[in-house]
Amino acid sequence: MLNLVLFGPPGAGKGTQADFLIEKFKLIHLSTGDLLRSQIAAKTEMGIEAKSYMDRGFLAPDWIVISMIKSILQENVNANGYIFDGFPRTVEQAWALDVLLEEMGTPVSGMLCLIVDKDELIKRILLRGITSGRPDDQDVSIIENRIHIYNEKTLPLTNYYSAQNKYFKIDGMGSVEEIAHRLIDTVSKL
Repeated sequence: MLNLVLFGPPGAGKGTQADFLIEKFKLIHLSTGDLLRSQIAAKTEMGIEAKSYMDRGFLAPDWIVISMIKSILQENVNANGYIFDGFPRTVEQAWALDVLLEEMGTPVSGMLCLIVDKDELIKRILLRGITSGRPDDQDVSIIENRIHIYNEKTLPLTNYYSAQNKYFKIDGMGSVEEIAHRLIDTVSKL
C-alpha cells in the first residue's frame, strides 16, 4: 500500500498536485480541508467548532481532524493507498497517523514537501480567494497568519519524517505540470 503525505504551506498547490498523484497511482485522496468544509457545510458539531478556528486562520483541533481521518481509513481498508493532503500538520497528528496506519498494517511511504516562496504563496491564495469565496483566502493578514502558523507548528514535521528517512523536498515553483512531474518522479522511486 502506498501512503503519501502531501505537505507544504497554504497555497503550495497540494490539492492541485494531489489530482496528478491520485490519477497516476490510484490513491484515495484524503484532504482534511475538503473533509472540514463538508462538515462545516453539513453544520455538524465538528464542522461548527472547526469553522470557528478556520475563520481566524487557525488550525482545526486535532480531535476533529483525527476523528475524520480514522473514519475514512476504516471505510476503505482495501484501498491501494492514500494521499494525505493537509494532514498531518503537527507531530502529534503524525504520531496519531502512524498509530492508525500501524493498526492497518501499512506505514507512511513518504512525505512529499512542496517548497514555495512566501510571496508566491500569498499571490496564489489571493487568486484562489476570487473563486473560492472563502474569507480566509481574501485577507492578507489572515493568509500571513496561516503561513506563520505553518512555519511555527507544521514545518517541524519535516524533522519527524526525516528521522524515518521518509522526507522528500519538492520544488513547488514553476508550472503545474513541471511540479507534477517532479512529484511523480519522486514517488516512482519509493
